[in-house]
Amino acid sequence: MKLQSSSDQETREIGRRLGKRLNAGDVVCLYGDLGAGKTVMVKGIASSLGIDERDITSASFTIIAEYNAAMPFYHIDLYRVTPAELPELGLQEYLGGRGIAVIEWAERAEGEFPDNSIRVDLRYVEDHTREIEIKGLEI
Repeated sequence: MKLQSSSDQETREIGRRLGKRLNAGDVVCLYGDLGAGKTVMVKGIASSLGIDERDITSASFTIIAEYNAAMPFYHIDLYRVTPAELPELGLQEYLGGRGIAVIEWAERAEGEFPDNSIRVDLRYVEDHTREIEIKGLEI
C-alpha cells in the first residue's frame, strides 16, 4: 500500500491509522533517510495506543524506550547501533511478545526481525512530501 503525506500532521495521521490496526506481538520496521519522518510516524502510532505523542522523542541516545499503555509499546531506534552491539541489546526480548515494537533504522538489524514484520518505507518526494509504503498490513 502506497500513501502520500504532505506534512508532519499527515504522517502522524497515517501512523495513527497504522497503530489502530496493530496487535500484541506486532513488529513494525521503519526505513528511510535521516529526516524522512520515521519519528513522526512513531508519534502517530504511539498516540493511537493512548501515549501522548509529546513523550515520543528520537530515541537515538536511549536506543530502547518502553511505554506503559493499554499494550506495552517499545520504540527502538538503531541509528547509533553497530552490528557488533546488536547481540548486547537483547532485541529479541521486545519482539513478538505482549507488546508492540516499532523500530527506526531497521536496516541496521536485518535478519533479526520476525518474517511477518510490517515494513514501512518513507521516501522524500519533495521538500514536504513523502511517499509512505506499508507492506504486511492494510490500513
